[in-house]
Amino acid sequence: MKRVDVIGVPMDLGASRRGVDMGPSAVRYARLHDRLTALGIHGVTDHGNLYVPIREAMQSGDQQVRYYDVIDEVCGRLAGVVERVVRDGGLPLVLGGDHSIAMGTLAGLRAAYERPAGLIWIDAHADINSPDSSRTGNVHGMPLWFALERGDARAEQTVLIGLRDVDEAEKRILRERGVRAFSMTEVDRFGMARVMEEALRIAGADDRPMHVSFDLDAIDPSEAPGTGTPVKGGLSYREGHLAMEMLAESGRLGSMEMVEINPILDRSNQTASLAVGLVCSGLGKSIL
Repeated sequence: MKRVDVIGVPMDLGASRRGVDMGPSAVRYARLHDRLTALGIHGVTDHGNLYVPIREAMQSGDQQVRYYDVIDEVCGRLAGVVERVVRDGGLPLVLGGDHSIAMGTLAGLRAAYERPAGLIWIDAHADINSPDSSRTGNVHGMPLWFALERGDARAEQTVLIGLRDVDEAEKRILRERGVRAFSMTEVDRFGMARVMEEALRIAGADDRPMHVSFDLDAIDPSEAPGTGTPVKGGLSYREGHLAMEMLAESGRLGSMEMVEINPILDRSNQTASLAVGLVCSGLGKSIL
C-alpha cells in the first residue's frame, strides 16, 4: 500500500470562530497513526505541522480577504510539501485547520502532476465566494474560487457533494463556472452510491488522480458536532463512509484532506475520531 504522508496545517486565519488550529492535534490524538498502521500501511510519515502565525501577532489587512497575505504564504509552503510528497511516491493526507488550506494542497498537486487533480469537494458549503461576493471576508469561504481562478482546479472535473448552505452569489458562480454540485436534496433523492458514481466519472475523467477535500461539517452535526459552521440535515455517518469507500475502490484516490475540525466545540473528540475513520475508509478499510 502507498506510503501515507501526514501534513498538519493549524490554520484558523480563514475563519471567524477560533479553535480549528487544534484540529491536526485532535486527529492525531484520535490514534491516526495506529489506525493507519493497522490497515497495513507501514510507511506512515508524519511531517508535523507547518508554522502558522497567530492572528494576535498581525493585522487582518483587506477586510474583503482577511489575513489573505499570510494565508497565501502558508499555502505556498504547503504546496511545496505536497508536491515533494507526490513526486516521492507518497499519498498526502493534509489535516486542517480551516478550509482555506485547500488552496495550497491543490496548487501542490497541480505542480506534481503537471495538471490539476480531479476534485471531489465534500462540504455543507460551496466555498466558492469571490472576494467581491463574500459577505464576511473569511477566506475559508473562498478557496475553491481561488483554485479555479489560478488553474489549480478545473471546473469540468470538480464535483461538490453535500451542499445545504449556499450563498446566492455562490449559486451564480457555480452555474457560470459549470461546476457539478450535488445538494443534500439530490443526495436524498438519488442516494449516495449514485451520486458518487457520477462524481467519480466527472472527477476521474482522463484517468486523472483524484483528490478529496472533506470538510467535516458535511456530516450532520449529530455525528460531527466539532465544527465551526454546523448545518442541520447533513450526510449520515454511513453516507460519509460510503463516499470514501467508493473512492478507495476506484483505485484513483491520490490525496485527501480533512478540515474544519474544532475540538473546542466537539464532544469527547468525536469529530476527530470520525475524521480518522473516514481516512481509513478512503485508504481501503472495509466492513468485510
